[in-house]
Amino acid sequence: MRTGAEYLASLKDNRRVYVDGVVVDDVAHHPAFAPVAKTIAELFDIAADPSSGMTIEQGGRTVNRLFTTPRSREDLTAFRAAAKVWAEHTHGWVGRSPDHVGAFVAAFAAHPEAFADNLATNVVAFQQRVQTENLYVSYAIIPPQVSRATTAHEWDGDFVQVGVAEERPDGIVVRGAQMLATGGAVADEILVSCIKPLSPDDTDFAISFAVPVGAEGLKLLCRRPYAPAATSRYDYPLTTRFDETDALLVFDDVFIPWERVFVYRDVAGLRRQFFDTGAHVLGNWQAQLRFAVKLRFLAGLARKVAAVNGVDKFPGVVEKLGELASLTSLVESAVLAAEHTAEPDAQGLWRPGARALYGVMGLQSELYPRVLAILRDLVGGGVLQVPSSVADMTSTETRPDIDRYVHSPGVSAEERVKLFKLVWDAVGSEFAGRHHQYEMFYAGAPFVAKGYAFRNYGFEQATAAVESFLSSYEL
Repeated sequence: MRTGAEYLASLKDNRRVYVDGVVVDDVAHHPAFAPVAKTIAELFDIAADPSSGMTIEQGGRTVNRLFTTPRSREDLTAFRAAAKVWAEHTHGWVGRSPDHVGAFVAAFAAHPEAFADNLATNVVAFQQRVQTENLYVSYAIIPPQVSRATTAHEWDGDFVQVGVAEERPDGIVVRGAQMLATGGAVADEILVSCIKPLSPDDTDFAISFAVPVGAEGLKLLCRRPYAPAATSRYDYPLTTRFDETDALLVFDDVFIPWERVFVYRDVAGLRRQFFDTGAHVLGNWQAQLRFAVKLRFLAGLARKVAAVNGVDKFPGVVEKLGELASLTSLVESAVLAAEHTAEPDAQGLWRPGARALYGVMGLQSELYPRVLAILRDLVGGGVLQVPSSVADMTSTETRPDIDRYVHSPGVSAEERVKLFKLVWDAVGSEFAGRHHQYEMFYAGAPFVAKGYAFRNYGFEQATAAVESFLSSYEL
């Protein structure tokens, strides 16, 4: 299996990643990307270590279990355990770790019949590459936000959304843009597709393909990275490890060989790849595994703050901590419920139960802001009292005052400031603001996520119970 060092070495290619209008020469060592690249490298090293329990023998090779297709209930349980190992290493703060899109691709390959006959083998071959080469695949599956009222064929200008500009005997040429490639700057490959419903007139844009990040003609225009502005790991402990920069992909006539094309001019095929294959369920189950770990971390922060402030016995504080425990438990329980209600589909892929999974996904946009609100309430002005930077902690001019005025009973000033700096990076920094927005719209607009819950709940049973009761009595 590929090691972290090998992964970092692979980032030195022809990728054109832009920050502040300039191409980054060496992503692996640039201050905007080196921290998260190092974190991803650590994930690969953990997976390669047999003691992690993340490896499995398949086809005579040792591979990452998270890139394989769950074919039994035991496989699904092992997948959860492996995903938890990675999520706990990042405490849930890397939203698009390699196992996310890896799960989508594994489900794609389990259902080649969902793809056109001439493209099905491409999907299977790509999944084998991801598995054998231990690849980090990101994705960009949303069109640019030009208009939410219309689709790509009605937009001014040719190929605003990425589409087929030319067909060749050996492949296609694509032009346009797609968002939002979280972690794309430090990925190996990017899956480009469209999960937003398209109209029959959008066939030029109804495509799905995999592209190397270093492909000629591909540009990644990154949002502002937060890691370079972080003064130290002590001041910004999350930002300096986990800032997975999001990027807009721009395709300036990028050539995609046929063997990398999965869906071609097929509007219905776009939906089949996500929903008929089980990819949407398996990939989002991984996401909720990660989300549960993150909420548990935030709950731990809140509990620690309450203890340091000496208020953890106050009834009002206990109530808030109890609410945090309830919210976190909802997600943890839904993850386990989805596993408990999992069933194999016609092709032998074990799919987590959609009812439990989409039920909790439908609440994610409300759960996360509420968790942050409780933590903010408990921490109060403590996050505003912290020194400006670690320099205040080492200065002979300021350290004596900090030691005298910024401590808590039994907790030194250094440890108190360290804790509250961490809380600020979780609730108040730019990194925190990005995560707030990310978790609220992780599954799309809230009405989209709740739509999944509505369609997968099984209202037929609920309404049948009501109708049965109504029929049991008369005037």
